Amino acid sequence: MSEEYLGIDPKLSTTAQVIGTLQSAVAPRPIALASTIDSKGRVNLSPYSFFNVFSANPPILIFSPSRRVRGNTTKHTLQNVLETGEVVINAVSGEIVQQISLSSSDYDKGVNEFAKSGLTELPSKLISPPRCAESPVQMECKVLDVISLGKKGGAGNLVICEVIYLHVNKSVLNEDGRIDQEKIDLIGRMGGAWYNTTRTESLFQVAKPTVPVGMGFDQLPKEILESQILSGNDLAQLANCPEMPNESEVNEYKLLDISDIHLNFQDNPIELKTALHRHAKALLAEKKVDEAWKALLTFNG
Repeated sequence: MSEEYLGIDPKLSTTAQVIGTLQSAVAPRPIALASTIDSKGRVNLSPYSFFNVFSANPPILIFSPSRRVRGNTTKHTLQNVLETGEVVINAVSGEIVQQISLSSSDYDKGVNEFAKSGLTELPSKLISPPRCAESPVQMECKVLDVISLGKKGGAGNLVICEVIYLHVNKSVLNEDGRIDQEKIDLIGRMGGAWYNTTRTESLFQVAKPTVPVGMGFDQLPKEILESQILSGNDLAQLANCPEMPNESEVNEYKLLDISDIHLNFQDNPIELKTALHRHAKALLAEKKVDEAWKALLTFNG
């Protein structure tokens, strides 16, 4: 094995090492703040980051309350969904991240984590477990199945839920009635004690592959593909275009927009190529892909 990599064989490693590596490498993960009740009507609230959405029709969420590594016992959430078959999945925003962390404490059976964490219960519309009022989106779910992945400490239990009703706080909607990613401020789970935010300064958009489909890396000109300036992400933006600008567009751009670059380096083709690639990289950072293409294609060295 290459010396660049630390090799980890799960069968020869401790469960703690495997969990720590997976949680740090598979991140950020969305957080399901799961509210449940047991057969006696006692409420439980606990967060889980082994969680995601897996279907829209029907709407399916899956989260996994793993068996405790220490003591190999099961979580109260798992016990409750097996007893009642209902759960509310509450989204976690930055405003309540400390409170949801507190709710993860290993309280005794029957202790209401809403009370311990200072979060507020709201009655659900179709099921018995309460919703979390402070959560921006609350999803009432019926449990379709619970799949055990093992009997040892650290083994997961896939709780497969169908969303039967959603509650979305209007404060996180945009003018079109859709969830605004900048307003909802969701929190993600990393490894160890690390979390991440989705506040405005950390958000960015990636253009989806075009229709008709992009040309791909294999169709990029060699001098662009082998650029020492452009990164893989830069090249992918270029390769997402279905075709390159035509010659007349490139010549017009050369004369009107970047004539100074060509004048400054007209006697040094190597420096000219470097300057054009740097200029294109700056344009790509601003999502000006068509202009970046034109700048690159003005080089004829």
